[in-house]
Amino acid sequence: MSLPPPPPPAQPAPSTGTLPRCYRHPDREAGRSCTRCGKSACSECLVQAAVGSHCLDCAKAARPDVATRAKYWNARQHTLVTYVLMAINIAVFLYVTISDPGSLGGRSGVSKAQFDLGLNEYFLIGGRHEWYRLITSGFLHFGVIHIAFNMLLLYQLGQLLERPLGRAKFGLLYAAALLGGSFGVLIIGGQGITGGASGAVFGLMACAAVGLQRQGVNIMSTGLGTTLLLNFFITFAIPGISIGGHVGGAAAGAICGFVMLAPRWKPVPSWAKWATPVAVAIISVAGSFLIVG
Repeated sequence: MSLPPPPPPAQPAPSTGTLPRCYRHPDREAGRSCTRCGKSACSECLVQAAVGSHCLDCAKAARPDVATRAKYWNARQHTLVTYVLMAINIAVFLYVTISDPGSLGGRSGVSKAQFDLGLNEYFLIGGRHEWYRLITSGFLHFGVIHIAFNMLLLYQLGQLLERPLGRAKFGLLYAAALLGGSFGVLIIGGQGITGGASGAVFGLMACAAVGLQRQGVNIMSTGLGTTLLLNFFITFAIPGISIGGHVGGAAAGAICGFVMLAPRWKPVPSWAKWATPVAVAIISVAGSFLIVG
């Protein structure tokens, strides 16, 4: 007996369509779709996400607005005031250098820009009363080595102090130390053209040293104590360095540090941490008036 032949194999159903098209490029086939909204998109119009891929529209919608991004950026800048102060110092140095390229060599001669910004008691008496020099002199430098050394110390001390103090109080501390240094210049040796961030930097060093000492830390067991002593030695040993500026800035910073960095077991009122640098700055300016008045 013969058997009937087997049936022919089933043929695949004919394709009824093509792959979906990209929502942004209709002439392109889309191999994938957005895992957020489901729109088909080509590889160029998909952005890798934490889970799956998002189309460009969804990726854009998921980004925070400008205000939120600015807030996030601001929160990541732990020493923003330090960077701003460094930028101002460098900007003034570039201005002076462009005005007179010969000023890069140091203090062999005083350029006109340095003369216009530097501190000298002559400019504060008589009919001139150029009191702005109490501030501008703190951002003036004489030569590359001068600004490089000060900016290195400012950066290191800013990393140490700005975060625990907060931006506003750190800014007030720097202003108090700068004005204290200018006051010291007028007390000791205000006849020459003086400038530099050294007074403010010495204030930051003294503030940090007093704060650590109050916390029970022996500063001589730290690099800060050695750096402070070495800088004081250089101040008194090498001619031409502003003794008054360094001592005045250090005194202002030490006073501020005693209050602003008080230990938790010897707390001071919160308002005192704000009032102290303001009071030191006011006393420095008033003392400068009295010295030259």
